Amino acid sequence: MPDADVVIVGAGAAGLSLAHRLCAPAPGASRPSVVLVDAPPGPLRPPERTWCFWEAPGGPYDRVLSASWDLLRVRGRDGSASTSDPAPFRYKMLSSGAFERFVTAGLSRSAGFRRVEAVVDSVRDTPHGAVVHGRRERGRPWEVHARWVFDSRPPARLPAARTTLLQHFRGWFVTTELPVFDAAVADLMDFRTAQPAHGLSFGYVLPFGPRRALVEYTEFSARALGVAQYESALGRYTGSVLGLGRFRVTRAEQGVIPMTDGRFPRRSGASVFRVGTAGGATRASTGYTFAAVQRQVQAVAEAVLAGRTPVPPAAHSWRSRAMDAVLLRAIDTGRVDGAAFFAGLFREVPTARLLRFLDGRTRLWEDLSIGGSTPVAPMLRSAVELPLRRRRDPRPTAPPARGTP
Repeated sequence: MPDADVVIVGAGAAGLSLAHRLCAPAPGASRPSVVLVDAPPGPLRPPERTWCFWEAPGGPYDRVLSASWDLLRVRGRDGSASTSDPAPFRYKMLSSGAFERFVTAGLSRSAGFRRVEAVVDSVRDTPHGAVVHGRRERGRPWEVHARWVFDSRPPARLPAARTTLLQHFRGWFVTTELPVFDAAVADLMDFRTAQPAHGLSFGYVLPFGPRRALVEYTEFSARALGVAQYESALGRYTGSVLGLGRFRVTRAEQGVIPMTDGRFPRRSGASVFRVGTAGGATRASTGYTFAAVQRQVQAVAEAVLAGRTPVPPAAHSWRSRAMDAVLLRAIDTGRVDGAAFFAGLFREVPTARLLRFLDGRTRLWEDLSIGGSTPVAPMLRSAVELPLRRRRDPRPTAPPARGTP
């Protein structure tokens, strides 16, 4: 007899979102019993971080957002700016701490919910479900049986792929002496940074007011940097490029997100599934994950409540994955100038359409029209050669995912 209907391993964006969907009260609906297994405080539990996404006003987490913006801006290497209104969307920032407090408040009212702190060592199928083995305080063995298990922990190793890049970044939450930020505009990509020999880099500025903002330095490349290298790049960007003047850093965040055309298995057993980044929710061309996680876990919750086998759906369509694979190959080979590519897209494509494209919600004719705004010859060459390339294990230095934009 299982101890619970569902066990969720990991209490990040995907784990908390799935628990929230499964335990949300609904008139006349029977809710499953859910155990959420969270890592104890320490190196296995990630520090507080921010997630960004776009959606129309009135979303389910609007009241706990850190900020949101009606205008988006992308700057080319020459400083030229493309500023646009993404209506009907808004660009939104949500802190992991605020999200966890919001979800936990709801889960505390669910009679069938239980949260456990444990280090999970293994998850395996049984004849009647699955069992999670772990260790609690002082190494005490612990296990729980469930009909279904959803593992949301970052993969220990990225899957074999034709192209694997990393989106890696470090950001400062800054407070300046003078009012230097336009609080109405979020700078998604500012390519006035020194471009690396391989890949691309950009600044990312999300203002909370005239004197407060999150300022990040981001690279798409094969290897992450050391803290000192990020700090040096941030110093140059905030000083030489943004000209912030005197400021203080109140907090920092850092992360690594996989950008790969590898195939993330969403099922690892008869009763064991993977969700979130581990289940392929990260968009390979941009690193955005949070919105796709919400779509994925909503489908899983509906399947559980309907009594169906809850195999997580692919978070992105085959067409989106194919286009991402071509772009990753083009950037990795250097055939496409990544900075010019993204700056050109935001300059030439209506922003709302481009955001729907990045969410995989455009129609074929829209995808073709966006493709026409890209460097056609190098993209076609990359597309033609992709089927001839073998999928290989990524470099051993490529770390698992940490952090989500």
